Amino acid sequence: MLDDTRLLKQVLDDLAKMAEPFILVHGGGKRATELGRALGVPQKMIKGRRITNTATLDIALMAYAGEINKKLVAGLQARGVNALGLTGVDGNMLKAKIRDITPINYGWVGDPDPKDLNVSLLKCLLNQGVIPVFCAMTHDGCGQMLNTNADTIASCLAIGLADHYAIKLFYLFEKDGVLRNVNDSSSMIENLHLSQIDALIEEGVIQGGMLPKMANAASAIQQGVQEVLIGSAPNFWGAIETKPKTATRVVV
Repeated sequence: MLDDTRLLKQVLDDLAKMAEPFILVHGGGKRATELGRALGVPQKMIKGRRITNTATLDIALMAYAGEINKKLVAGLQARGVNALGLTGVDGNMLKAKIRDITPINYGWVGDPDPKDLNVSLLKCLLNQGVIPVFCAMTHDGCGQMLNTNADTIASCLAIGLADHYAIKLFYLFEKDGVLRNVNDSSSMIENLHLSQIDALIEEGVIQGGMLPKMANAASAIQQGVQEVLIGSAPNFWGAIETKPKTATRVVV
């Protein structure tokens, strides 16, 4: 979506219509891969997750915290939304632990915990009408920045705020929802029960980048998030307005 000007404009337009406060979380993997190629730094992915050595971490900072984040903030400001770009390090918003190197060494990659979310500061921003725009970066509290899956950050934010607000978590990606057949949009699973996830992974219906997305969706719905939806940018506003058959809803 981030590299599709038309879709990005539509999503920003839709967000600007929202009467309730919201938080936008973004990644930028395609742009990071492009920058890596331009700078001669090969990018390696395993099970939908990026291996982050020191050079790749610098690229992620440039792409996520710099170029993409500020363009999104500028786009929201242009639509009358008072947005603030953030990483996990800003205001100590979200710390993470570096991922265990076994069985796979992912490098400078962080796994955050909702308990480490600075809820009081985040609530203060929201109460002041400031819309946070988080990029996919956290820190370890000791000066080390960490590349962090954007879906995981979104889940942590949703879970951390679930005791204070009625939270709806929406994951945007290129498909209309979770499809039994990736080439057939009519095969969307409208209500995806947690009990179905393992079987769908085994069947290969859920794979690649959808694996962490589904894990985070399941974690959120199990920990107090009111609703989790997975869908496409064109259907974003319809799903937010709870119209039927516009996204996959993850349910217990």
